[in-house]
Amino acid sequence: MSSATPDHSPDTSSQKRQDWLVISLVGAVHSSSHFFQLVLPTLYLSLANEYGYDFVKLGMLASAFFLVSCFGQASSGFVVDRIGPAPVLRFGLTCFVVSGILIGVSTSYPMLLLAAVIGGIGNSVFHPVDFSILNHRVSPRRLGHAFSTHGLTGNLGWALTPVFMATIIYLANWRVAAFSAAALVAVVLLLTWLGRDLLTGSSQAVSADTASKAATATDAAEADLSNQTAMQTLTTLLAQPALWGAFLFFAFTSMALSAVQNYTIPMLSEVYAIDKIVAGTTLSAYMVAAALGMLAGGFLVGATPNTERTVAISLVLAGTLLLVLAYGAIPPSYAIALVAMAGFCSGVSAPSRDMLIRRVTPKGATGAVYGLVYSGMDVGSSLAPVGFGLMLDAGFVQGPWFGAAIGFCVAAVLALWVARTATRSVLRPVSA
Repeated sequence: MSSATPDHSPDTSSQKRQDWLVISLVGAVHSSSHFFQLVLPTLYLSLANEYGYDFVKLGMLASAFFLVSCFGQASSGFVVDRIGPAPVLRFGLTCFVVSGILIGVSTSYPMLLLAAVIGGIGNSVFHPVDFSILNHRVSPRRLGHAFSTHGLTGNLGWALTPVFMATIIYLANWRVAAFSAAALVAVVLLLTWLGRDLLTGSSQAVSADTASKAATATDAAEADLSNQTAMQTLTTLLAQPALWGAFLFFAFTSMALSAVQNYTIPMLSEVYAIDKIVAGTTLSAYMVAAALGMLAGGFLVGATPNTERTVAISLVLAGTLLLVLAYGAIPPSYAIALVAMAGFCSGVSAPSRDMLIRRVTPKGATGAVYGLVYSGMDVGSSLAPVGFGLMLDAGFVQGPWFGAAIGFCVAAVLALWVARTATRSVLRPVSA
């Protein structure tokens, strides 16, 4: 397994500039992908008023989006490893543009479902693409900050969606908001074309670090999967318990996050009698606080090699805060603060989480590993909206918060298990 080792190559000003240009461009892409994930959920109330859909039917749109993304993400990593990340990235952004346009012109549920499917196909590529670019184009000494910025920009994308969509719905209508979302992604697509040279190949610092690691006895014994077929690589990876643990980790964290994203607004309204506009602002505050937590988490990556402990402690704290919220025994103003605090704690875990996944990633399979483990995120995100929607329709209004608390705590245990399992195993290739 790969490990995070210090980068002893010279750190030039040109290397710093290139690193931050790559980090910024990938951050913009990641922000747009997270932005689009919430386009349909932010239209729930408008679609309910327009067509009379209930929470289960609306939740099925998000479930379809993430279910398609799950299968696509598990396979797109292999494509990234073989043809490179840049064309796959542009394909994903194009799917978002088409999906947004379809939402805007939709006249029926099947059209909305088709838009969700196309959006899910686009969403499937971003984690394999993003982490392939960061791991190959950013020098190791700045990877912690790269992962931190990557997570931060994603949360800023989530935070932007409710404000962006609500503002345009207020000024115009929900269809114009959908078209505007497509236009915003189209701008990012243009940026990836203009900065295409930043997205391909490996930087000198990364190449030097890879060569240094390959010379050590430990890494020489590990598998290099770059020359294997996709089926051989898949067989090798699926035999690794740590990767299955990482998959489940992402499934449980995404279930928790889905509960917060999709149902915090109605829960705050029902449990604490908070106005829907204030509740929407609170959800954005959760995302902003999580982004700030990711910034802090980026510094913690470099401060301790035991990244799994950072992940576990921060997720347990986030789960505890959501459990307090679920009991409904605090004043509304405190509830708003606790939502933001839970966001900060969950955000702190993200850079350490991504560095932990890097530790269980073999050489030559960056895209495949990130695609496989992050597909767990799509599994959780596809199952949670319908399950938690059923809870709300049945009158269990605090249910999603209880579910989120359990999800975060289970994920904390899994992070510790993944780290312990990874240190005991050395990945070896499966013969043809």
